[in-house]
Amino acid sequence: MGVKNRTKSHNMCNSNIPFHGNRAISRKRNGFCIEFPIYFLFLRLTNIQQTMKKEISDRLSALRNTMRQQGLSALIIPSTDPHLSEYVPEHWKIREWISGFNGSAGTAVVTLHRAALWTDSRYFLQAAQQLEGTGFALMKDRLSETPSIPEWLGQELAFGETIGINGWVSSISETETLRKTLEFYHLKLYTSFDEFNRLWNNRPSLPISPIDMQPMAFAGRSCKEKLSQLRKQVSASGAEGILISALDEIAWILNIRGHDVHCNPVAVSYLLITPKEAVFFIQPEKLTEKIKSYLIDESVGIRSYQEIQCALRTYSYPSLMMDPQRTNYAVLEAVNPATRIVYAPSPVSIMKAVKNECEITGFHQAMQRDGVAMVKFLKWLEEAVPAGKETEMSIDRQLYTFRAEQPLFKGISFDTIAGYKEHGAIVHYEATPETDKPLKTEGLLLLDSGAQYQDGTTDITRTIALGPLTDEEKRDYTIVLKAHIGLSRAKFPQGTCGTQLDALAHAELWKEGLNYMHGTGHGVGAYLNVHEGPHQIRMNHVPTLLQPGMTVTDEPGVYKTDRYGIRIENTLLIVPFRETEFGAFYQFEPLTLCPIDTSPLVPEMLNKDEKAWLNDYHRTVYNRLASLLDEAHRTWLQEKTKEIL
Repeated sequence: MGVKNRTKSHNMCNSNIPFHGNRAISRKRNGFCIEFPIYFLFLRLTNIQQTMKKEISDRLSALRNTMRQQGLSALIIPSTDPHLSEYVPEHWKIREWISGFNGSAGTAVVTLHRAALWTDSRYFLQAAQQLEGTGFALMKDRLSETPSIPEWLGQELAFGETIGINGWVSSISETETLRKTLEFYHLKLYTSFDEFNRLWNNRPSLPISPIDMQPMAFAGRSCKEKLSQLRKQVSASGAEGILISALDEIAWILNIRGHDVHCNPVAVSYLLITPKEAVFFIQPEKLTEKIKSYLIDESVGIRSYQEIQCALRTYSYPSLMMDPQRTNYAVLEAVNPATRIVYAPSPVSIMKAVKNECEITGFHQAMQRDGVAMVKFLKWLEEAVPAGKETEMSIDRQLYTFRAEQPLFKGISFDTIAGYKEHGAIVHYEATPETDKPLKTEGLLLLDSGAQYQDGTTDITRTIALGPLTDEEKRDYTIVLKAHIGLSRAKFPQGTCGTQLDALAHAELWKEGLNYMHGTGHGVGAYLNVHEGPHQIRMNHVPTLLQPGMTVTDEPGVYKTDRYGIRIENTLLIVPFRETEFGAFYQFEPLTLCPIDTSPLVPEMLNKDEKAWLNDYHRTVYNRLASLLDEAHRTWLQEKTKEIL
């Protein structure tokens, strides 16, 4: 999914980079021929970067002064919010504000003398560029040579010193694990650091966008039905009540959608459910009279978002269920001490992940409309690139236009990754005015994008040959396609988790000494978050079992730094395969409807079964989309989906 990145501009002579359509005058600088407008753009970018580095230095100084006043030797700053969200409202982007790194995953650690940031392999290149000169050292998480945050703090600090966190943005499980680990290094943990309202000048306010209802035609089940099922599961787990903190879970239970988080249709809120009532904690100004009436009809009470602590202090039932990974520590501390806490994964996570018939129908319809938009875009791209005026950002805008023409379109599901040539090797790349690369009739374009429709969420990646390729590029492309097909063709028994299937994708790359470090697949919400758990397909163990009705992506890739990136992604639906004396077996059904570029293929590298899968998939794409296209696009699609022999 797309997150920002800064890369070097290519400013050498004969670059043929247009600047607002004007022919630029050239001059020599350091042996290179630099066009004036691009030279001034380079200076502007340099000034922006220098200003940002100075601001970060000033922020670190102010933060360290506050830490000294509170007796803290270090502060840990994660990327999340009080709901432990992956993508957060601007108000809680504290880690980005203090470090300058704006990837979606990362943790900043500031001591009185040093600063470091941990992030995973998706962001190594981006983080290295954005952290340069800020005073933050990059820590490449999950590499054997990289110390964990507690290990690093154990090396940096003296026995008995105190580390601070903000309990509002740290989960219960992470906080308790951190406390125990720090004790090993004879370090203390303080959980109530919350000084950023004072430190962050002009900090964005809490979002107040109004919420909408998700009609039954798309939701498939009423809020009352979902609450009834949830109460039964909570009771079976030995608890009277449950606190739901995850925003997508709240939206799904109440059949509402919000606008508080970029690309994710959720609303900042809490939901407290007991045997007799359900209380929705949300800022009142976000509720229209229609929404208030709807919630009352569904037997849902309404209180202010800020009242959650008060409600937990006065909670009168003997026990309360909390998901320790999805609930923040400050909320736990607010609970009435007489209440017994039942720690368990939220039942809503699985309830939501297994789509009902209306949601599955909605996915099929949304994917069909998205496929029409993609076909229109790909045909346009093929004709537009030779004209020499398109860039990574311009094609992003054009793709948005085609999607916005489709019924029930609500926006994008994540920031588009349009990485041309070497930018494709940056796994989570998003073009900026400073990095925007012109497209030429050569090399590979990696395009990872998705849309929110009211009846479904889409997520698709296609790698497209814009012209001649090297033999290495063709070979790597074919290997990635083989990996994609290997997983998509899987048949597996009931009781299988995603980790057990991950090697079906990775194995094709491993045979060639290739690898990728990101997950192979994630769940996709029904007009909700594009990243949905609890199931995943990845190398590290995720125990959640795969079930019919779950959606999951299939997105293996290869990334060669400073050269190119390749990824092919479909969203899949898990469906029954067959039943035998050995039990039930499942398989994947591709939901995504879009041709896979066959021009980079080395056909002799595909075996008979792989060719059959590709031909069958393309036949399905054509049959589902042809009637929705005009003659020109239908003819184009017919050519792009013709059989591979």
